[in-house]
Amino acid sequence: MRLFIFGCLAWSAALGYGAEQNAAMSDAYWKIWNPEVQSRIDRDIERNRKADGKFVIDGLAAGAEVHVEQLTHDFFFGANIFNFDQLGTPELNRKYKEQFGTLFNSATIPFYWKKFEMQPNHPRFRAEERDTEAYWNAVAEPKEQPHWRRPATDPIVAFCESRGIRLHGHPIIWGNRQWHHPEWLLDELCPEDEKERILGLGKDGLAKLTPAEIAELAPVFAREMRRVFERRVVQLAEYYGDRIHSWDVVNESATDYARGAMVPGDAICKSHYGLMPGDYTYHAFKTADRVFPKGVVLNINDYLNNERYVEQARDLLARGCRIDVLGSQMHLFNPQQCLDIADGKPIQAPDSVWRQMEILATAGRPIHLSEITITSPGNDERGKAIQAVIARNLYRLWFSIEPMMGITWWNVVDDCGAPGEPSISGLFTRDMQPKPSFHALNELINHDWKTRATVKAGADGSVSFRGFRGRYRLTWTDADGNAHQTEVHLGDTPQPPPADA
Repeated sequence: MRLFIFGCLAWSAALGYGAEQNAAMSDAYWKIWNPEVQSRIDRDIERNRKADGKFVIDGLAAGAEVHVEQLTHDFFFGANIFNFDQLGTPELNRKYKEQFGTLFNSATIPFYWKKFEMQPNHPRFRAEERDTEAYWNAVAEPKEQPHWRRPATDPIVAFCESRGIRLHGHPIIWGNRQWHHPEWLLDELCPEDEKERILGLGKDGLAKLTPAEIAELAPVFAREMRRVFERRVVQLAEYYGDRIHSWDVVNESATDYARGAMVPGDAICKSHYGLMPGDYTYHAFKTADRVFPKGVVLNINDYLNNERYVEQARDLLARGCRIDVLGSQMHLFNPQQCLDIADGKPIQAPDSVWRQMEILATAGRPIHLSEITITSPGNDERGKAIQAVIARNLYRLWFSIEPMMGITWWNVVDDCGAPGEPSISGLFTRDMQPKPSFHALNELINHDWKTRATVKAGADGSVSFRGFRGRYRLTWTDADGNAHQTEVHLGDTPQPPPADA
């Protein structure tokens, strides 16, 4: 056993863990994340994330030395960008923005309906004075502002476009009353007589009625709710077109499906959130497919991560919905969970992650790990080390899984999450000082998983190499001493050159 543990620690050191990080985790933890597991992860990364490429270049002399430098990843390493210009000083905001385009090549933009359209027919696309950096720099208690973590979207879109960052909209439709459902829906859409009938029943009385009986009591509300939900999908598609590359069309609806609440033909869905349009996930995807450009990726997103979620996706696909990506969430919100992991409890252990992803893969769609949270318990040195080790091992594991197409860290900065979320789950402290978890991910994304090489040109003027999928710059010097360069894409399918090429 002593030799086994010594081997585990030696392996962890070889993977880049320092003595402090090794010491933060128990022997039982390293027994779970042992050399055999790490070797499998390495083999799967090599097989699933790399490709072989051969590029014939006009004028390239046989035997010339060609330097190969990877510029971008096809795999998406993302984070939410909810605190855009909200951190209190130009310096903190600058450091925050610097991570997008360097560590993160994808940004999740907040489109939570409740704060995006606080008043009906007044969506917050364009920035107002309350969205400016100057406004937030002068606010004493930013968390008390109704649009904390909910900035206007146009400035974020423009910023990301200027950096070449992939854009992901989150979410379009979600039933959650606290975070997404507009407060004005009932007042604006439901006539007084229908409102009196619905509210007069009370929660218990309403629960006893069928969806058809509720729709009969409130036919205008049922019809208008469906109309406004469709209008929201259409509005976002018409405004942004293909500028935003992907969307979570419906968020966290699998529980309603699992409860049997998604019934085709119903005018009302008795959602666990409250009253929703009948079969709302199906109608949202059908509308999205109709109104968004075909190149825009349509995601479904959930935390359920089980067979019922896969059943829902398959049901929607069988009914003609276009679902391009399956979103999956992983939140270790309770710091005790990370302490338990460090002590060797099998939480998010390799076998359970592999098994869960095998289940999700049966939907036949790429998987986006769309929201992840890993805390640094106590936020002391040991807690930060624990967060870094867990993040590094899980990112390596997730990156190795064949159908995985992206990983999105949720809250980048400490104390910038939603109420109820941990304040110590950032990659940075509140004053934008990087934590060990940042360095761990940066080492993986920008060093371990970036291909750099020097190769000899073939007799046919070709350059051949194996590397991580993405865009590359090839540079060489001809016999006259003239420098040349070109860009190529290494991957399974060709991609267009960058706009500034």
